[in-house]
Parts: sequence; structure tokens; C-alpha cells
Amino acid sequence: MSGGIPLGEWAETLVDWIALNLSFLLGIISDFLDWLLKTVAGILEAFPALLFIIVVAAITILLTRKLLLTLGVAIGLLLIDNMGLWGQSMETLSLVLVAAGTAVLLGIPLGIMSARNERVEAVTKVFLDFMQTMPSFVYLIPVVIFFGLGNVPGMIATVVFAIPPVVRLTSLGIKQVPKELNEVADSFGSSKLQKLSYVQLPVAMPTIRAGINQCVMLSLSMVVIASMIGARGLGYNVLVSIQRIDVAMGFEAGLAIVIIAVILDRISQNIGGGRPSR
Repeated sequence: MSGGIPLGEWAETLVDWIALNLSFLLGIISDFLDWLLKTVAGILEAFPALLFIIVVAAITILLTRKLLLTLGVAIGLLLIDNMGLWGQSMETLSLVLVAAGTAVLLGIPLGIMSARNERVEAVTKVFLDFMQTMPSFVYLIPVVIFFGLGNVPGMIATVVFAIPPVVRLTSLGIKQVPKELNEVADSFGSSKLQKLSYVQLPVAMPTIRAGINQCVMLSLSMVVIASMIGARGLGYNVLVSIQRIDVAMGFEAGLAIVIIAVILDRISQNIGGGRPSR
């Protein structure tokens, strides 16, 4: 028997205490996230495949101004529909959109606070290092204990995995705003909110946009791992293909994930990119 510090037992005790004493709160969170995921998936699935492809192609051409890329996006989505994976793809897309959206909504304010307060930054760095280096399979265990199996724990695990780049790059972008610009804003009597809204965020936006892009990509990379705890979609197809050693099924599901990843990458890279800076 090891005589070391029982860190694992302490962690298990904490998880058990949370599951026992905060079950009501966890239930509310689970019900809300389940409703949100089903709502987003329902909206996406309500669109006929052809109409959805036209809308995404229009968004792509407006953001990128690249005809060849837009044509590739349309062909890729048509291929997904042709392979019979449209429903699973919409489930995966809803999970990614909700998880990435949650990570962005939490990560940007936290990144701003980290850039403004050294103590907050010091504490945040510890948690971000932990979240980025801890194997994702490890924190799947408490997530399953808290929320059971299904899309909700998969979405929460995805948020934990995807939020660090948003926080880090938002903080970096705010810190890289030239000192002269901050001094000009102060000289005109700008409040902290005005300086943030009209000076710091616009200047930091390219860096923040890179963080959002990384967040989206990391969210999509978690779909296969999330399928191990009951999340549906393309990741589940990949998991089943591994269990059955079904090369065809695995290749098609993997190709669909790649197509969605490329589309989300190009769109997220160009969000707000066409607006002139003041």
C-alpha cells in the first residue's frame, strides 16, 4: 500500500460530495443544456439539405469572397448528404455550435479580466494549464457522474477542452493593444467600458478571432471522444466503426467530420474580417 498523499481519494471525495449535495443544481443545468442542444439541432434539421447548403454557400461567399472555396463547401455538403450522413452531421454541428458558443461567451470575458488583473491572470493560468494538459478521458469521469450519459456531458467536456485558447488569445490581444492608443482614450476621458468597446476590442479582434477559430476546431475534434459517453452524431458512427472494424463506415464518418471542420475553419477565420478598423 502506497504511503503517499492520497490526491486521487481527495478528488473522488470532492466529486462524490458535489454529486450528492449539488444534484438539484446539476439537474437544472443538465435540463437547460439538453433543451438548448435539442433546440439548435431541431432548427438545423428543420432546413431541407439543399436549402441549408445554399445558405452556407452564401455565407461563405460573403465572408471569404472566394468562389472556388464556396464551390468546394457546396460540393462537400452535397457529398455528406449523398453518403446519408446528413442527420448525424446536423447533430454534430449542433453540439459543436453550442459548445463553442458557450466557450466563447465564457472565455472572452475571462480573457479580458485576465488581461486587466494580474491576480486573476495568475489563477486563470493554473486552471488553463490543467485543462489543456490533463487527458480528456480523465475529466470525462466526473462529467459522467454529474450529468450521466448523452449529449449534455459530451457538450460540457467539449467546453472544458475548447475554452483555453479563447481565454489565452483574448488576454493576449488586449495586452498587445499599443500603449499610445490607451493613453489617447484616457486623455479623451473614456470610461473603462468605452475604452474596451471602441479601442481595445477592435484592435485585439484579429487575435480574438484566432482564439475563436481554435475553439471551434477543438470542439469538433472532441466529437469522437464525446461519443464514448453517449454523445450522438458522426463521432458515434466513428466509434461504432471502430468496434465493428468497419472501414467503410469509419471512412465516410471521418470524411464528413473533415468537411465540416474545413467549412467551420474558413467561416470562423473570416468572421468580422471584412470590417474596416477605425
